[in-house]
Amino acid sequence: MKYRYTLNIDKERCKGCGICISLCPRDVLEFEEYLNEGGNHPVRLTGNECIGCRACVIMCPDIAIELVREDINESTYAR
Repeated sequence: MKYRYTLNIDKERCKGCGICISLCPRDVLEFEEYLNEGGNHPVRLTGNECIGCRACVIMCPDIAIELVREDINESTYAR
């Protein structure tokens, strides 16, 4: 069984510190261009290259990131 990982990011909780961006081994996180209600640029996931290492989840001081693992079959994985 193969897996695809994605992140649920609470855009209003995120304070835009960038710790997750600097720790990501796949460079799949970046700042949004807009400001959230707190006046911060929240983080977003770019693409589907997340490997599920959880570095961003563990180090987020705002507890704004949740890792989600999806089971996928081989035909879906090739897309």
